[in-house]
Order: sequence, then structure tokens, then C-alpha cells
Amino acid sequence: MEKNIPPIQILELHKSFGDLEVLRGIDFQVNAGEVVCVIGPSGSGKSTLLRCVNLLEIPTSGKVLVEGIDLTDPETDVDAVRARIGMVFQQFNLFPHLTVLRNLTIAQRQVLNRSEEEADETARRVLERVGMLDKIDEYPINLSGGQMQRVAIARSLSMDPDMMLFDEPTSALDPELVGEVLDVMRKLAEEGMTMMVVTHEMGFARQVGDRVVFMDEGVVVEDGPPDDVLLNPQHERTKKFLEAVLQQ
Repeated sequence: MEKNIPPIQILELHKSFGDLEVLRGIDFQVNAGEVVCVIGPSGSGKSTLLRCVNLLEIPTSGKVLVEGIDLTDPETDVDAVRARIGMVFQQFNLFPHLTVLRNLTIAQRQVLNRSEEEADETARRVLERVGMLDKIDEYPINLSGGQMQRVAIARSLSMDPDMMLFDEPTSALDPELVGEVLDVMRKLAEEGMTMMVVTHEMGFARQVGDRVVFMDEGVVVEDGPPDDVLLNPQHERTKKFLEAVLQQ
């Protein structure tokens, strides 16, 4: 990828579900090595925006460019582009009948055509990165929520993505397990991974984000450095949201 091409570029994006317009003309980009945290109330369109980035949701209109390739172009090989994008969901989506190791190797074998030896070696390397190598032979049912989410992150990393998308990765976790997942994400950011994170963790957004984007009612209301958006918001909608969140 050329250095001057943003990994993620969204142009005049609209998304409707029936009569409900969820995204209303989003213009947005994430630069190489940048961590962009997207915040906002429930129903503001954050997760829909994230899912449009790898076409899990098909935009109604507008364009989504990943590393300069237009995913909305019918000629684009979407699966080939998706292979560059790691995605971590609220729910862990691990295969319950497979061990941690096999959860990490199945896509490597089937999508990247890696040999069993290469896939196993990659799995061990990324499990060590997220502190889960000692659970390599366990089944998901024997893991805590935080451990399952770290395995899910490792599974995405095993595909050698150029960027990572996180959709509220800690929202399904008990409070005491949130920190271990955020620590892994913090480490990825320090390593220079391009990341787009939908989150309600304001401390993480402030400490780790390069930019914070506040969305409400399907539009980007405010976009800037974390301290500007979180400590000195310019828009009344942002102020009200942050007051409500920080009082909880």
C-alpha cells in the first residue's frame, strides 16, 4: 500500500434499513497507524458504520475505500480486500467445538492456504502476543469472557491484517475482565496497528486514541484529538452525551 493512501476512506456514506436512515452522509478516514475511537449513544450508527467498512452491511449510497480500493464497486473482489481487515465483535464468535488452536488455524488454512505447520506456528506466535499461549489446547467453554475475547483478537491477528476493527469489544464482559482486553488493544496500538474502535470506554479513548469521533443520529458531530473532544467539546450534543456517560 502506498503511504499516502489512507487505509480507510468513507465518502458520503448513507445506510438505510427500510424507512430508517441510520447513516446520513458520513465523510471519514483513518490514516495509517492511527487509532480512531468512535463514541456516541446507542442507535447513533457507530456499529453500522464499522460494519460498512468491510461490507458486512451494504451501504445504500456512497463509497467505502480500503487501501484505495472501492469496496462498493461491483468489480471489486470483496473477499480479497476483507482478508486485510481484522474484525473483533462484541460477542466472541469462537467455534465452541474447536480448541483455541483450531479456532486460529481454520481460516488460515482455508482462506490463506497455509500449511498446517505454518498455521500452527502463526497461531502460537499471536497467542503469545495476547497472553493466551497457555490456553492453546482449551475449548472456549473453559475460558472466561476476557480470555475468549483475547483469543478472538488473536484469531484476527493470525490472518496478518493491515488494520483492525473493534465493535464494542468489552461490552459483553464483566467489569473486572475489561482491563485485560484493553491492555491487548493498547499494545497493538503501541505496535502501530491501524485501528478503528467503537467503544464506550472513555479512558481508553483518551489514553490510546489518536482521534475521537462523536456520532449522533447518523452523522459525525465532532472529530478531533481525544483531549479536545472529551475534555473541551464544542458541540452541545457532545457535551450532553459526555455528562451523561461520566455520571454513570
